[in-house]
Amino acid sequence: MNIYGKYQPTLEKILNELLTRINKMNVDYQKSNNQRLFEHLIGRVKSEKSMEEKCQRKGLPLNEQSALRKNRDSIGIRIVCNFIDDIYTCINLIEKMPDVEVVKKKDYITNAKKNGYRSYHLILFITTNDEDVDGNIPGKYYVEVQLRTIAMDTWASLEHEMKYKHNIKNPELIGKELKRVADELASCDVSMQTIRQLIREEN
Repeated sequence: MNIYGKYQPTLEKILNELLTRINKMNVDYQKSNNQRLFEHLIGRVKSEKSMEEKCQRKGLPLNEQSALRKNRDSIGIRIVCNFIDDIYTCINLIEKMPDVEVVKKKDYITNAKKNGYRSYHLILFITTNDEDVDGNIPGKYYVEVQLRTIAMDTWASLEHEMKYKHNIKNPELIGKELKRVADELASCDVSMQTIRQLIREEN
């Protein structure tokens, strides 16, 4: 049985609609500011297998309530920007979207994780005309949004690839090197932000 039950089509619908809205946000911003707000946008509905494994890790029953209420990432979106400031501009615009409520924020850019991971996470509560798992119409569904710079996204992808796809014999050394690279990339992000600001001040 699908852990999302009859709500699977609604998850796909919400994902597609939200991707369309965020893409339009980027187009509108580019028209007004002559530059893109972000470079990449991807989204997914978490696979049944991944959601089941997450529920099992958390000791939750394998049902729709666990998948859609106890967990908040059945729908996931990642926005990849060129500059740090663009991330916060995106957040501000998302917060102004109708039928979207920001219920949680985690700023791992200002406060990076110990391993060097940097990103900004939002949990959104989206109102839709479809029924939700509590039987409400209009219904509400959670969406997790991750916002990163290109450097942050590259690091996170490579870190995941190296740490979770291979049997590492010297994890402490690898961990230290990954942290060092994360800090160097973060410094580059700040430098690029500063250069852009200097260029803008000249114009």
